[in-house]
Amino acid sequence: MRRTMFLMLLLAAWVVGAFAQTGELSVSAGKSSFRNNTVASFTDSTTGQTATATVDSNFRLGFRFTINSWRFFGHEIGYAYNHGSLKEGSTSLGLPVHQGMYNFLAYATPEGTHIRPFVTGGVHFSTFFPPGSSVFSGNGFTKFGINYGGGVKVRLSSLLMGRVDIRDYLTGKPDFFQVNPGGKLHQLEISAGLGVAF
Repeated sequence: MRRTMFLMLLLAAWVVGAFAQTGELSVSAGKSSFRNNTVASFTDSTTGQTATATVDSNFRLGFRFTINSWRFFGHEIGYAYNHGSLKEGSTSLGLPVHQGMYNFLAYATPEGTHIRPFVTGGVHFSTFFPPGSSVFSGNGFTKFGINYGGGVKVRLSSLLMGRVDIRDYLTGKPDFFQVNPGGKLHQLEISAGLGVAF
């Protein structure tokens, strides 16, 4: 069984590589922000006032590997780290969010063009690590979702390229307080980066 799976993955990688026209490896930095970000509401038993806990994000660093398999289409896998926070009242604690994603790209101009606007859609996971825990603790809350957006890639030379991305990620909310927060968390990414094309 394992050998069959390995051979199927090897064949899939060969097929993608055989038909690929170009590949790209890029690093991007920017900002991400959460909307619909309340993850819990509490009522203080002594004062009767309601307090809410929210998640937020700020700085984002990401890496993307793209294979442009056809003249107008491509595939992309990526990883991103988001420096986030968990806020309750005036208290704010660190909340790192790690993401992995796959996206399908559709370009407005063909492969080899100097400027390539694109639209994209795909799937991702987001792992939220509660304050005080690390990536290696195993205490993360992983939620799956979809994302969509667009951007533009610009060839700066035969090897270098620049890119700008705007994407919206829809993800389930992390359940830090076992209160089953409803709705979807919206995360807006705005980033710019540099890459190499090969």
